[in-house]
Amino acid sequence: MVAIGPLSGAAAGVRVRPGDEVLLRRRPGSPAEAPGAYVLSMLGVDVGGVIVDRVAAGEDTSFFGSQPLLTPAVEGVFEVLARLTAEPFEGRVHLISKAGPKVAANTRAWLHHHEFFRRTGIPTANLHFVRERADKAPICTRLGLTHFVDDCLGVLGHLTTVSHRYLFTGGLGDNPAPSGTPPWATAVCTWAEPADAVTCGCR
Repeated sequence: MVAIGPLSGAAAGVRVRPGDEVLLRRRPGSPAEAPGAYVLSMLGVDVGGVIVDRVAAGEDTSFFGSQPLLTPAVEGVFEVLARLTAEPFEGRVHLISKAGPKVAANTRAWLHHHEFFRRTGIPTANLHFVRERADKAPICTRLGLTHFVDDCLGVLGHLTTVSHRYLFTGGLGDNPAPSGTPPWATAVCTWAEPADAVTCGCR
């Protein structure tokens, strides 16, 4: 936790009262007293391969099979996201998924079927869909996201305004994990790992 300083971006619209324990991060290279030096920490999360497991495409319970609602969740995702949503992000968690109309409808149905928003505490309004991978970047910039978890290195490469980028490989199913991780990303294979890394990174 740091002292409350000038806010900018999405954080500027948040009312901060004396005594509130609001988690802030100082922009890299910004003097503490500079306008816009501090931003609220906010988490972004992909859906496919991060929340919904990418089981083998030939299975009936694949998200693209005949029973998408039965596609399993990535192990530990409900518990960890509930913890992160409560603290340290205090509800500032957004889902951003690349999907066409059919997959978007399946995603909404899956989240509803598994009571995702009730179980995690993430607001239902914090669900966003884009048509191209690169389209996640402007949403991250607009929302002021500081942390992002995705299973696609190509997506993370576009998110240059996000300070903490996590490459999640624990829900890839039969898909191979990337052979290497660039220095600007942190590779994690279980939800326990990003939870610990995110929590430490917020301090």
